[in-house]
Amino acid sequence: MSANSVAPGAQQERFAAYLDRLAQAAGHADRVDPLKGYCTGLMLDGERKSVEPMAARIAPDNVRQTHQSLHHFVAAAPWSDADLLEAVRSYALPAMQKAGPIEAWIVDDTGWVKKGTHSVGVARQYCGQVGKQENCQVAVSLSISTREASLPIAWRLYLPEVWAKDEERRQAVGVPEKICFQTKPEIALEQIRAAVERELPRAPVLADSAYGSDTEFREGITELGLLYMMGIKSSVTVWEPGQRPLPKLAARKGRGRPPKLLRRDERHAPVVVKDLALGLPTAAWKKASWREGTRGKLHSRFAAVRVRAAHRDYKRSEPRPEEWLLMEWPPEEKEPTKYWLSTLPAHSQLRNLVRVAKQRWIIERDYEELKQELGLDHYEGRGWRGFHHHATLCIAAYGFLVAERSRFSPSARAGRLELSVRKMPRKFHPRGSPRTRPAA
Repeated sequence: MSANSVAPGAQQERFAAYLDRLAQAAGHADRVDPLKGYCTGLMLDGERKSVEPMAARIAPDNVRQTHQSLHHFVAAAPWSDADLLEAVRSYALPAMQKAGPIEAWIVDDTGWVKKGTHSVGVARQYCGQVGKQENCQVAVSLSISTREASLPIAWRLYLPEVWAKDEERRQAVGVPEKICFQTKPEIALEQIRAAVERELPRAPVLADSAYGSDTEFREGITELGLLYMMGIKSSVTVWEPGQRPLPKLAARKGRGRPPKLLRRDERHAPVVVKDLALGLPTAAWKKASWREGTRGKLHSRFAAVRVRAAHRDYKRSEPRPEEWLLMEWPPEEKEPTKYWLSTLPAHSQLRNLVRVAKQRWIIERDYEELKQELGLDHYEGRGWRGFHHHATLCIAAYGFLVAERSRFSPSARAGRLELSVRKMPRKFHPRGSPRTRPAA
């Protein structure tokens, strides 16, 4: 994220002022220097962004003491992640909005492979980084996004149920008592609720099918007064355009409660969205593009119809309202590949539905940069506090980069922040590296 040369003075001054601002959110004065050192270390070049190598880069003449200070600050100091993330957001958001309005709130999760069984939340579960079940940690995030930039504003580890119920393991890694087992959609909805309470600029909520297929999650967003564009699985059921559940039966004479619930039968039933898509006429599929890719405009074929979600509506007394079902069927594929449900306005045009649905791609860029450039997945500690502190500081470093890039034209946003740094000690090797391991 940087080069070992002196950067322009104005940028250095902005970075120093930014760190002063974050230091106020960290609380005690004794946390100021390690906070500045940690964020600076994350910005500097280097393959590892764990504590010891960063200490060697920022203080080559005093590695041991600096290592101890940084380690205590990230692993043990009781500063508030929420307060620091709020300071990051309050700095970066105005810069982002100068380049364009907030267009989406994006829910996602990310994981990374982790060896062993003692690090907080590590378990065999699906890991997006490798695309399969693996021993890993997974965190859920909420980001705010303009068309060109995005920033995580909430971040929390997903604690598998096997961990949540194991009191001994919880105590060993310092999981707070208030933390209980929650599904990923439940964690995300909690993050969204907090963002609403902070009165952030409202925008449609975007998420993939792991979240969008959860009816309670979609309904929870609607109850908060937000629109959504949610990926769903091909097996989700809906009522075909123009249809709805059968009305409740007429009340019968005599005793007993009158019928209140909607009905369906063999001749009048919902369909899975894949079957609905396959049954659409060819004319329903239109070509649409959404952004520039490395090889020109990205485009595909889409269709959009108004439907009613059908999941367990036989337990309801009123049908669900109509919403958009957006479907993608690339010309080279044998069948549709992606599906979304959306509460965007009924008058929305197809190209706008597509553009909103595809805005979620930007979060993938964030995760890639947070991991590859800022060391999000480099933390080597085991505890709950350290896991979240490290992620918060990575997001803090990223927030400054987002703000800097928002100052310039889109073509200049790939520029790198450059900080001056002294050379690491020639004989320094982090613990555990091949040159420091005892002979077998």
